[in-house]
Amino acid sequence: MGGVAENANRRNLLRDAALEVLAAEGSRGLTHRAVDSAAGVPTGTAKNYFPTRDALLAAVAERCLDLFRQAGTLPTGVTGPTSREDFAALLRGLLEEATGPGRRRVLAYLELHGEASRKPWLGKVLAEISAMDFATMERLQRSAGLDVTPQRARVVTMAVHSAVVDLLAHPPEVPNGAGLDDLDEFVGGLLDVVYPPPRPGEAGSAGRP
Repeated sequence: MGGVAENANRRNLLRDAALEVLAAEGSRGLTHRAVDSAAGVPTGTAKNYFPTRDALLAAVAERCLDLFRQAGTLPTGVTGPTSREDFAALLRGLLEEATGPGRRRVLAYLELHGEASRKPWLGKVLAEISAMDFATMERLQRSAGLDVTPQRARVVTMAVHSAVVDLLAHPPEVPNGAGLDDLDEFVGGLLDVVYPPPRPGEAGSAGRP
């Protein structure tokens, strides 16, 4: 049993290292030697576990899938946002996470999309992640008490995806016209467009935070 656990731990170490290399060096930098170096293991180790470059890409995709599953699972007893304000705060947190602590994971995920345009098998793995992401975001919008339809949920999700790419691609000091220099304003405006707050005297959910 110890050997099985050790083998699984080494495999996970290499998957994490491959993700880091892909994020830091881009697709062309993803080599077995670079993964060995990032993992701090003897040369040839990554090739023993993942013999081809496609196998390395699959390993990163699998790791991204694991991470998305973990991110989409709420702790026991937590039901998600319970108001429009809560959901707005959650969206801001997602944007800050994607450009902060989660930056490497998101960069690797975006690199995988470029590869998937030429490798249909990889696109199937990413499609599973995407379906999970859209389902989770719709559930969170519903939890917040918003007037959800599948179309509205998708618009919010796609807007957040686009915002993440824009934030990663542009230095903070460079204006880009997307209004992302003020995340509260961006998130509030997005929700106002997709879920217009009620006019004075109308019943409905509260206005934007």
